[in-house]
Amino acid sequence: MNLTDTLLGEAWYWAAWVVWVPLFALCVFKAPWGRLRDPERLNVWLGMVVLLALIWSLRAGVKPGLALHLLGATVFTLSFGPSLAFVGLSFVALGVALNDGAGAFAYAMNVLLLGGLGVFLSQGLYRVFFWIFPRHFFVYIFINAFLGSALTIIGVGFGICALLALAGAYSWDYLVEEYFVYFLLLGFSEAWLSGMVMTLFVIYRPSWVFTFDDTRYLAGK
Repeated sequence: MNLTDTLLGEAWYWAAWVVWVPLFALCVFKAPWGRLRDPERLNVWLGMVVLLALIWSLRAGVKPGLALHLLGATVFTLSFGPSLAFVGLSFVALGVALNDGAGAFAYAMNVLLLGGLGVFLSQGLYRVFFWIFPRHFFVYIFINAFLGSALTIIGVGFGICALLALAGAYSWDYLVEEYFVYFLLLGFSEAWLSGMVMTLFVIYRPSWVFTFDDTRYLAGK
């Protein structure tokens, strides 16, 4: 998804800026920047920003604002925590906007819908799963990474459709029949790729994953 400057009314975009600016500042303030003092972790964080900017640019769509692409918010959130993930995804959206020549006015709304909602759902699902399920390696991979990423992108898709319908950009029936249904299919791809990446991370580079701890998920299992 990449909203244009004219798809929604000005009030929606100004409201998005009012929300995004303090939220971004709060995340910058709260982010555990000490984790990025390690050059290896810093390279991973920057690499995710660049890679996701490319992935977000590879999208399919026929109408303004109704594009489809993979998200990557769950991998970012599980690896670096919500604050660093939101800051990183804000840079991802900036890179996409500059690369596509999109208007700057819709930037905050795009970040909130993709990055903000994506991180919020990823972190929320992680906490729910942590409370419900036992601490086990396969639970972390198949529930947090696979299932969590699928539910996250489906939730983001629903949020986008709800906003577009509420703003009067498209009818709800059209969005559900011609747009949201594809998020259900996209959820499988998001789950497979996110699960594969997180599996490689926790096996070969567990120090890259902020939410994974050997003593919690492997010891005595």
